[in-house]
Amino acid sequence: MANKSGKGKVLAAAALSLGMGVFLGSRMGWKKKDKFKMYADKHLAILQLFNQWLITKQEGKSIATYLQKQGIHKIAIYGMGYVGERLYDELKDSDVKVEYAIDKNADGVCADIDIFTPEEELPKVDLIIVTAVYFYNEIERTLKELTDYRISSLEDILYEL
Repeated sequence: MANKSGKGKVLAAAALSLGMGVFLGSRMGWKKKDKFKMYADKHLAILQLFNQWLITKQEGKSIATYLQKQGIHKIAIYGMGYVGERLYDELKDSDVKVEYAIDKNADGVCADIDIFTPEEELPKVDLIIVTAVYFYNEIERTLKELTDYRISSLEDILYEL
């Protein structure tokens, strides 16, 4: 009789372990799925941004001209990934001076301009242009706590051109 009771405990423990494994595995799967969705949404936002940028270029519109008409002569670029690099390339030979860039991973960015982290003291500029459009609201909140400079997303600028 004791032998049957021991088998029951082993089976119960095995079933419990299996159940916990399935539960934890599915939770990890959902987290992974959420992370993939976030990356997909982020890259879709970047694709749409580049599409709008191309449309404005085809219409003969210029970010530099727009900024100058707004009285903006010195800017900083927040985010030096692909979008930030392209914005820098577009503005570097214009009358709008890119004073510096801001990036959370400042040490890992290789660029022709100074790179600051958001927490560092940021030199005075007329506008900080945020290129990380998917995270714009979070970045804007952080920057507003650290500085009183004007902040705009590149996406908003492109749609205003």
